[in-house]
Amino acid sequence: MIRTRRICVTAVAVLAALAGSPGLAQAEQSRESGPLSAMDDNPLPPGWRIGGEGGARELVWRAPKAVPMGDARVEFRTGDRLLGVPKPARDGRTFRLALGEARPEQLADLQVTAAGRRLDAAADDNHSPGSRVPRIPAQAPANGVDPGKPGSYRTVTGEYDLDPVRLPGFDTPVEMTAKVVAPKAATGSRPLALFLHGRHGTCYKPGSEDDVTGDWPCADGYKPIPSHRGYLRDQRLLASQGYVTVSISANGINAQDWEAEDAGAQARSSLVRQHLARWADWTAHRSSAPAVVRKAAKADLSRVLLVGHSRGGEGVNRAAMDSLYPPPAAEDGYRGPVRWKVRGTVLVGPTIFGQNPVADVPSVTLLPGCDGDVSDLQGEDFVDGTRGISRGTALHSAVYMVGANHNYFNSEWTPGEAVAPASDDFGTDPDEPDPVCTPGAATRLTAAQQHKAGATYIAAAARLFLAGDDRVRPLLDGSGKRAPSAGPARVLTHAVGGRRSGGFLPDGGAKVTGARLCSAIDPDPAVACLDPETPGSSPHFASWETEQETGRSAVDLKWSAPGRAARITPAKPLSLRGSQKLALRVFVPPNTTGTKFDVSVTDSSNRRVKLGSVQVDGLPGSANTASYWARELRVPLSAATRAGLDLRHVKSLELTPRSRSGRAWLMDAWGWAPGTSAVKAAALPRVDVGRTIVKEGDSGTRTYRIPVEISGQGSGQVRVYVLDPDSGRAENRLVTVRPGSHAIDVPVKVKGDTVYGDDVEHDIAVKAVRNSVVGKHRGGLTVENDDPEPVITLSPVADRVTEGEPLTWRLSVDAPTAVDIWTPVRVLPVTEGAELSTKDVDPQWLEDSSGDAPDPERPLSDAHLWVWLNIPPGSTSVDFVVPTVRDQVAEPAESMRLAQTDRNAEPLPDRLVLTGTVLDKP
Repeated sequence: MIRTRRICVTAVAVLAALAGSPGLAQAEQSRESGPLSAMDDNPLPPGWRIGGEGGARELVWRAPKAVPMGDARVEFRTGDRLLGVPKPARDGRTFRLALGEARPEQLADLQVTAAGRRLDAAADDNHSPGSRVPRIPAQAPANGVDPGKPGSYRTVTGEYDLDPVRLPGFDTPVEMTAKVVAPKAATGSRPLALFLHGRHGTCYKPGSEDDVTGDWPCADGYKPIPSHRGYLRDQRLLASQGYVTVSISANGINAQDWEAEDAGAQARSSLVRQHLARWADWTAHRSSAPAVVRKAAKADLSRVLLVGHSRGGEGVNRAAMDSLYPPPAAEDGYRGPVRWKVRGTVLVGPTIFGQNPVADVPSVTLLPGCDGDVSDLQGEDFVDGTRGISRGTALHSAVYMVGANHNYFNSEWTPGEAVAPASDDFGTDPDEPDPVCTPGAATRLTAAQQHKAGATYIAAAARLFLAGDDRVRPLLDGSGKRAPSAGPARVLTHAVGGRRSGGFLPDGGAKVTGARLCSAIDPDPAVACLDPETPGSSPHFASWETEQETGRSAVDLKWSAPGRAARITPAKPLSLRGSQKLALRVFVPPNTTGTKFDVSVTDSSNRRVKLGSVQVDGLPGSANTASYWARELRVPLSAATRAGLDLRHVKSLELTPRSRSGRAWLMDAWGWAPGTSAVKAAALPRVDVGRTIVKEGDSGTRTYRIPVEISGQGSGQVRVYVLDPDSGRAENRLVTVRPGSHAIDVPVKVKGDTVYGDDVEHDIAVKAVRNSVVGKHRGGLTVENDDPEPVITLSPVADRVTEGEPLTWRLSVDAPTAVDIWTPVRVLPVTEGAELSTKDVDPQWLEDSSGDAPDPERPLSDAHLWVWLNIPPGSTSVDFVVPTVRDQVAEPAESMRLAQTDRNAEPLPDRLVLTGTVLDKP
């Protein structure tokens, strides 16, 4: 299900930890407004309001402090439903989302999340997902080859800065700046590794402690944050081993990607391929290259590794996809020939909003156990999401690094090393330190330890994917070996693909007995794999676009006594022929130890053989971590061979608990053999969802179709989710797609009218299922309201009354509308005479309207009376009533002033300020 993780840090600590920079410095509004009130029957939680200009409705949330600019996407939700991705204001605190046709009563249980992490939540007392104390995993045996050792090549370092490029959908050109570290005087052509940083602040003011902005280009007095220089240690290690490296800057994308529907994935891909195209030119014509490139060894563009951090990870994944399966030309910022071959990707704490990994390009995904930005570790989908999609020969590895945060893989995001202000993204309440991730905890890595470990595993990927050295594979594929250069870091791995075969997958019609077949994403706790109230979360169950998904399952085992077998029977028997072992991916609750299973298989002739026993421990975890993560367990198939089991026709797998009680989840099981398979990308159809914007019209009904482009080659299957614009719920269907076809046909009927309303988005989301790739996964049809905004007026009804009688004004529109009209009014100080005080009005009304109490007595305008009034659909007015109270004190006439305001509580300059007067009762 789409779950919001239970977290245990205060809202302030969460905001401080969301991403790798302090809050944006330029405020949108300077005044501190009081509590926001809505005069209807559905008051919103503190910090929320419904606003907008001229009656256009927006859902607005204002954070208690600036939300740092980071890689996780800020989202508005109502319970399990994704409302949408709000637009940030320049103050870093205010976020706005167009409401469409959503009614106020549909806005129950409002939440602000980023990667499953609540940003608007108060502290939670429960730090641990169990009563057990987190324990450091045992150190694994050392691998025979250590890729973290520097090589013998001398290196050259420099930068190039080319003319900026224009990318579709972005108004401001994007820089073409990069840091190069390469072998010097090396013979022959050397493989190329390209680094792309993630989303971070773009500019800083030298000498300040927290003055960071998201502007581009930088304003006067500010300098660019050199995020692309943050991987110098990784580059130097690779260059010493014979690789040409280049780290590119993407500040121009970071400053504008909030406007992109795909959060900038296509733009980042375009930028990566723009740089690769330059390197291809320079390889062919060395004299045209920048000085540092001419001094470096010649790059071999047939062996390219792409390394992306955070949103950069999603960007290089898209670049690998676009290099094999070209995107729609109108969306692409590079349209030249592909003169390179991407042999693999390394994805460091990545986002994958589209959940659209490239199945036929090998990958290594680093998952930081203390990631405070992309905290749901959604990058696990770069592994899980490739299963069954294509040929399955590409190795996809997940590398879980206990105690690593998000930022410290980049030295320019690391305090004490960065030139700009930087922070630890995993923020904790000092009064309630996190047992796993607070700096100084036994499980937490220092910045130096983390960066060294990260560089080591990046080098391992380069050595496997570019140099073809199979001796480093055990560091990446779940074989349980460690790299000594990674120091004290506890690094755990699992993988799919490579030389795995068969595949006991919970999806695809498998039957389960003795356990529960559960769904990764479902609003029903009885169906979901992990209850939403469970402290912590699982990277395997990271949310996507819908509150319910089909085809993402696991097997949930729960037992109170040993001996009851859980049996998984696939739709048809599997072949494990040629495999040496059976590799299972299983996880248990964090901080648990000693969970044991017997593993057995049965062939089509009903011969059953126990293969052996396995034991699994939980990861160190807290309510703030995504530690429900699968360990790879292997049992030899030799017992099956000795017993004469037909390994070509294995019909079921059994796990029999031998622990007294416990809980475990099986993700999958595969036949495993050592070695690395040759990888050849399949010719696949590619699906991209576009967006069409139409006017609703004044009359009649028109039918439009959501634009979907199907390109590439061959035939495949995707699952299409059609999202209801009112409820957010989705209907889905499995669709077979072929290039040039109109297989994804979603008609939308648009009825014209002359009544003012909101724009409405009719969206679909698409995910690959078999033999297909998906580029832009979400799009749709936006129906724009083309009727004039209502004229809103404020007029007196009873503006001169005797104390004890109500003052009344009427907010009116000149014609009924199809949507709620929300307009704020504010009580202003009087300019002459005596002002009504907080004790001259009904105390309950004052509390309901402003959150203030009458005492101490003060002018009414000091009580933060800024109230949002609602005119419901079909109505033309609403009254603003101020109930006055009668007292026994002889007083002169007292008054109050009332004004319509903009969404920043400033009076509208073209509207009258109205005055109400209260007379003393005779």
